Amino acid sequence: MNKVIIYQIFTRLFGNRNLSRKENGTIAENGCGKMADLTPKVLKDLAAMGVSHVWYTGIIRHATQTDYTKYGIPRQHPAIVKGRAGSPYAITDYYDVDPDLAVNVDQRMQEFEELVKRTHEAGLKVIIDFVPNHVARQYHSVCKPEGVTDLGEDDNQDHGFDPQNNFYYCPGQRFAPYFDLYNGEEEPYIEIPAKATGNDHFDNAPSQTDWYETVKLNYGVDYYAGYVGYFNPTPATWYKMTEILMFWASKGVDAFRCDMAEMVPAEFWRFATHAVHEEYPHIQFIGEVYNPYDYRRYLLNGFDYLYDKVGMYDTMRSVICHHAPTSAISYAWQQTDDIRDHMLYFLENHDEQRIASDFFAADGRKGVPAMIASVLMQQNPFMFYAGQEYGERGMDKEGFSGNDGRTTIFDYWSVDTLCRAAEGKLTAEEKDLFDIYKKTLLLARKEKAVSEGVFFDLMYVNGHLERQYAFLRKAGNDLLLVAVNFDDQEVEIDVRIPAHAFDYLKVKEQTATATDLLTREKQGVMLHQDGSVRMKMEARNGRVWKIKVK
Repeated sequence: MNKVIIYQIFTRLFGNRNLSRKENGTIAENGCGKMADLTPKVLKDLAAMGVSHVWYTGIIRHATQTDYTKYGIPRQHPAIVKGRAGSPYAITDYYDVDPDLAVNVDQRMQEFEELVKRTHEAGLKVIIDFVPNHVARQYHSVCKPEGVTDLGEDDNQDHGFDPQNNFYYCPGQRFAPYFDLYNGEEEPYIEIPAKATGNDHFDNAPSQTDWYETVKLNYGVDYYAGYVGYFNPTPATWYKMTEILMFWASKGVDAFRCDMAEMVPAEFWRFATHAVHEEYPHIQFIGEVYNPYDYRRYLLNGFDYLYDKVGMYDTMRSVICHHAPTSAISYAWQQTDDIRDHMLYFLENHDEQRIASDFFAADGRKGVPAMIASVLMQQNPFMFYAGQEYGERGMDKEGFSGNDGRTTIFDYWSVDTLCRAAEGKLTAEEKDLFDIYKKTLLLARKEKAVSEGVFFDLMYVNGHLERQYAFLRKAGNDLLLVAVNFDDQEVEIDVRIPAHAFDYLKVKEQTATATDLLTREKQGVMLHQDGSVRMKMEARNGRVWKIKVK
């Protein structure tokens, strides 16, 4: 069993080397990354960093203000598109590839297939988004296979809810949100009857804080009647969305990251994942589920991994910022201990603020102890976001996305650290940060104590540690003693190892040599029941001592 390490690439941004960075710039002004930028060398370098899976974000065609009508792609009204480039989560055609990402727009699907092939040849697996809860307001598939009925094509629009409709409607009412429906156009955007908005807003007047650019898909749940499910006969949307999953599975993808999975009934996921696994048993499903009370239900209904956001992410963020003691980490993993192998740990993604942003820690190095702990604590997957390994700050004001500490998903832009990394112009600090990420990820992939071993949390006997966290991992004769320091100062601590750890891990008392897998330093250690091991750690760093035990 190998540790799953996911690298999220926002495809539109990743390979873009245009440094214009004009606020609200067009694709001609600011440029755009392409699938072709993921060359064999780039992908080999990712594999050499310890990555096992690449999540290509924004592959499926979505709403944009860029005009591609000359390629037979319907134009979207700019009033209902967020940003010049548009949100990758406002899908306009589930059977098409985003034309922004293609060198040759007419060959965009072929270019995606070639990307999948290159990724596999580099020894990596491919993840793409599946966006099941909502679509763009002007959704219309022009690339659907023969015999496929488009979403909404057979809907009875006189019914606000009908189990066999694909959308929810406001019969007799025009779409009338609280913002300008022209956005520079001669003609306003017109939608009659209005459809319900993607974030479960069921009237005709969403606000600008709503997901107004999207419409909610109907999986047979009557929200008007208080969330009553009508699943027999099987809703039409179930069949259509499963067909979409099968289509992309046939293209060779290895996993789907399922956007806002908890906004879709768990019963659908059982139906869809079963159908996909009948033909493609290797396909994995990663769910964006935020409610801990739903975790086990969604795992039982077909998911392999779930975001650990409100537990581990929120906890690590608080510890990094010194708003919580490190004992909070123990509490966080204990809440999901029975499903620990299925929880996806992360410190950044496209939704979250960058660690190095002024809104978070203001320095990417401050996230190092959290990264080491998140990667090495358990056997479960770890995900990181392109640029995180260099300390990308995300402090640009790109356009629709203001200066909010996040890397934009709405605008044409280029990412500073990714551009400089490609040109060999990283600072010494950025190189050091990358080095510790790479070392940690590689040892997670190579050390059986991490990928297969058992875990023993040492914090319950080390209550004196408020800004350090320590634990053991063991497989066979390999014992790892991991300690991380969230303090801004160098520390020398005594880590107590209780008698219970010796019994649980089947380790005898002994004197041994410890090798720090991050620095290759060696040190003699005395392992005694209820004894302590002294560890010296730099500020915002950690130690991973490997000990061959009897």
